[in-house]
Amino acid sequence: MRLWSNILLSLMSQYSRRSSITLDTHAPIQPTVSVLPSDSIMAPVVEVVRPDIEHMPVANDPRAWTSLRKNLSLTMIASAAMIAGLAGSIQNREEDGSAVQQMQFELPATSSQFSWSISAFILVQGLMPLIWSAISEVKGRKLVYVISLALFTVGSIVVAISRNIGLVIGFRCLQAAGSSAVITIGAATLADMFEPAERGTKMGIYYIAPLLGPSIGPILGGGLTTGLGWRAIFWFLTIVGGSICVLFVVAFRDTFRKERSLTYQNVLRQRLYEAHDEMRVHKSDVEKIAIPEVVVTLSLKDVNPFKPIFLVLRRMNNVVILFASGLLFAFGFLIAYASARTLSNHYHYNALTIGLVIVSFGIGSLLGGHFSDHELARLKAANGNVSYPEMRLKNTVYSSALLPPCVLAFGWLCEQRVHVAVICVMLFFCGFFSIWTYASTLAYIADSNIGRSSSAFATNSAFRGVSAFVAIEIAVPLQDGLGDGWTYTLWAGLMLISGLLILLVAYRGEGWRRKAEKREGLYTSKL
Repeated sequence: MRLWSNILLSLMSQYSRRSSITLDTHAPIQPTVSVLPSDSIMAPVVEVVRPDIEHMPVANDPRAWTSLRKNLSLTMIASAAMIAGLAGSIQNREEDGSAVQQMQFELPATSSQFSWSISAFILVQGLMPLIWSAISEVKGRKLVYVISLALFTVGSIVVAISRNIGLVIGFRCLQAAGSSAVITIGAATLADMFEPAERGTKMGIYYIAPLLGPSIGPILGGGLTTGLGWRAIFWFLTIVGGSICVLFVVAFRDTFRKERSLTYQNVLRQRLYEAHDEMRVHKSDVEKIAIPEVVVTLSLKDVNPFKPIFLVLRRMNNVVILFASGLLFAFGFLIAYASARTLSNHYHYNALTIGLVIVSFGIGSLLGGHFSDHELARLKAANGNVSYPEMRLKNTVYSSALLPPCVLAFGWLCEQRVHVAVICVMLFFCGFFSIWTYASTLAYIADSNIGRSSSAFATNSAFRGVSAFVAIEIAVPLQDGLGDGWTYTLWAGLMLISGLLILLVAYRGEGWRRKAEKREGLYTSKL
């Protein structure tokens, strides 16, 4: 952007009167330069007017890609996301002959040490995205995907050859750090490619991938452990992680565009102001000035990973929706794990049968994400074909109301040991209503945090990572101490609270959001 060339033209042509010019409308930041008549030329007064940053014209716009290209990218992201759920659950079984039992005997290790390794995995997986998000705002999405998947692959190799539990715990954490990037920037990448009206369906597809991990993890883990031993699990993860990493290197196109990033915009504005302050010259020296071209190059030192998180949490609508979203994610993670224990301990099913039963939750989840988009389209049509972020949440009224009774019924049906067909039906409805709601919250996080969706999703990952950590830590004590009935009664209450928080944002969030945007000086518009 040739800022100072425009300023020079303004000075030469409009020196004798107050005037203003607007720079190139395709530039990310559009300053209006005012010049006052004087014997000394004071620094131009720059008024920054922010355009609709989400739709800023960019080269090779990801939203203009073909459906094939975008869906191929979605498939790669979903495949990488499945690793996150798969790696956390593939050894997470408590039955004779399982990977845990073999590892306890061979390493050796105690049950508490394995419990800690699983909990640490979930916690690191939730917190590490704060770092990945900051890097992706400087170096782009693709580099983060490749590095993180490479770290996951290395971690899997070391765990596979480990001879003591210390190495297993340490490199399981490296696995968690490597698999965590896609959890955050995967959702941000979808926001880069798809318009708001499409995001519910795409988020539903993306989100079901990590939840399928706990479903197919027991199948793969049980089969590999039975046939080849526990180390085969981690060699399998090595092959999968390495293959997806190579696929990203070869076939993935980066979706990040600095013009649509508030991080880039804020640094650019700061650099322009710094350059502008240095341009205090006398009018007789104007012709002697070599007009510089302002070139902004971002590096990691320009990005504070915690400042964007602070900006996200300053908005009341974000804080409330992140709590609600964290509870929903924790429920999705817990129900797959707790259902596997119930089917193993009380129905005496093997790993393959358990996985096939829990897949019904995944099928419901997939349909729930699509229904979220359907309801948004209906509400948008009723509102004169105009939408806004909170409209997405208003379509969750029914799902938020129906999820708690479904969870309650599921718990007491498990307690009564009813026929497995009934369990499958209830798992389907729990998946359908929970993902209908959760996909809407993910899409809302993207729609209401234009320009910093990566930071918003990183914050969301931290909330849901901590929530899932707590949920898994208390799952076994609750199930063993209270039984399935009262355990899911408690979770039905939490889902009710989550639904009420979402509806609060649906009807009060627009006011909170616009007040925050006005405070931050952001440009806002109806989507």
